[in-house]
Amino acid sequence: MDQPKILSTHPLHPRASAKLAGAGQLVIASALDPATLAREARDADIVIVRAPLPPALFEGAWKLRAAIRHGAGLDMIPMEAAAAAGVLVANVPAVNARSVAEHVMFAALALLRQFRRVDRDLRARGWLAGREHANANTELAGKTIGIVGLGAVGQAVGHIAAHGFDLKVVATTRSMQPAPEKVGFLSIDALVEQSDIIVLCCPLTPETRGLISRERIARMKPTALLINVSRGPVVDDDALIDALRERRIGGAALDVFSTQPLPSDHPYFGFDNVIITPHMAGITEESMMRMGVGAAGEALLVLAGKLPVNLRNPEVVDHYRRRFPLDI
Repeated sequence: MDQPKILSTHPLHPRASAKLAGAGQLVIASALDPATLAREARDADIVIVRAPLPPALFEGAWKLRAAIRHGAGLDMIPMEAAAAAGVLVANVPAVNARSVAEHVMFAALALLRQFRRVDRDLRARGWLAGREHANANTELAGKTIGIVGLGAVGQAVGHIAAHGFDLKVVATTRSMQPAPEKVGFLSIDALVEQSDIIVLCCPLTPETRGLISRERIARMKPTALLINVSRGPVVDDDALIDALRERRIGGAALDVFSTQPLPSDHPYFGFDNVIITPHMAGITEESMMRMGVGAAGEALLVLAGKLPVNLRNPEVVDHYRRRFPLDI
């Protein structure tokens, strides 16, 4: 009998690849365009996901048991298409929370210390030109950080902010669960008005699309910093660009964008008080190991006829068991 085929959109951490050795044939997608992914998944048993999957992939993949997200966000997987095909969807939540949280603090410090201006002028104009910016730099301590979304990432940001940098931490969250220690809840409008640093950690849903709107950006302090490590469409780009041009907010650090890759001529690149990173906040050697090993573990469960631990579409199980009646 042929080995099961495990198609991954990207290479996996060596520990993850080693975990899958012997359980199936691990194949890395040759390209990430919809047609290639659909073609190469046609005979796959498992797909490990780090790039958007086309709905057509699920229509043609007759053997496909599960789409497993290498990470937490499920927006790369067309859930309706997976459900219609009777394919399980799983993810690996929380394992990159520390990496993202550390990135948030790095970005906040870089903005408050005007790192882009200092580095540019030091290199181009010399020591004193770079040092000139120092008098306008500010500390993190004592400021208010507002966290939008209090899942694993938001909680990690809050913990580091409160215990590591002596920040006042406020948050808004859909569930309004009991607040962790040193975190106070506010409405979204109160949060954007009161916060010195606003961090977006929420998932992209119909409710959060455009959440940071023109009206909410107008409510921000003139010195406020906006840090987005959630998804690009949570922010109204045109409104943010206008606010930056008119110097109505202090700056922004953006790791995610409505269009990715971000075009090289995008206005965001023109601001000294904007830090751009290429959707890498959650990517470190450690987090890639944890995400890869976690995804591999879920794949092994499915190949063994079991359900994944982090199943995200349990309503599909009956359909799935009709497709694979020998599974437990």
